[in-house]
Amino acid sequence: MTEKKIYFLSDLHLGAQYLGPRHEAERRVVRFLDSIADTAEEIYLLGDILDYWYEYRTVVPRGYVRFFGTLARLADRGVKIHWFIGNHDIWMFDYLRDEIGMEVVDGYAIREIMGQKFFLTHGDGVGRLRPGFRFIRRLFRNRFCQRLYSAIHPRWTVGFAHWWSAKNREYDRRYIPRFLGVDTEPQAIFAVEYLRDVDPTINYFVMGHRHVVADEPLSPTCRLIILGEWISQFTYAVFDGDRLTIHQFTE
Repeated sequence: MTEKKIYFLSDLHLGAQYLGPRHEAERRVVRFLDSIADTAEEIYLLGDILDYWYEYRTVVPRGYVRFFGTLARLADRGVKIHWFIGNHDIWMFDYLRDEIGMEVVDGYAIREIMGQKFFLTHGDGVGRLRPGFRFIRRLFRNRFCQRLYSAIHPRWTVGFAHWWSAKNREYDRRYIPRFLGVDTEPQAIFAVEYLRDVDPTINYFVMGHRHVVADEPLSPTCRLIILGEWISQFTYAVFDGDRLTIHQFTE
């Protein structure tokens, strides 16, 4: 009998213009999901899976049919899929939840997985946020602002969103993201404080958002995992009930 495992990945940014040919990145992710179909018990998608998504009440954006179809096929086989929204796929509501049968989580969740305690989140909402980013994050989550935004025709909003994302990525390319150290990295500082002040029984903090790969001990019984991205690294984490390890998808 095949040993079942838990998979974690984030920051695929599917649909981003800077990924090159639109279907190439999507097909790579589908090949990865197909490769774990027999071993996956649960899959945690920890945010920014899509570079942009706005889900209207009666219509949804075009594209991603291979990816969504693969998720549906896995769900139909009994694989539990959990999608934690990030700061790019923030406007995800009930469409994929109802059509695929997966869980959609906004924020964080603490889960008991194979006897270990996990703190799971995309990571954009933890730590000491820059004032500008904090303001935008609250604005995007405001229900009234969301309704106003939905009243704008998609021919304007979709193009603007992809332009905004591409401009931010151009800025990001001025430096190579790196883990700043447990004493400096915002997500690490948050995890250390949470472990100390809120719940010392957490075994793993697993996050995305920062586009760096990190596996850092926070205590003798707790580690911080930052998942990297699928723009150039194609990294993910696997938990087999004993160890949580980071891997790179290669073909």
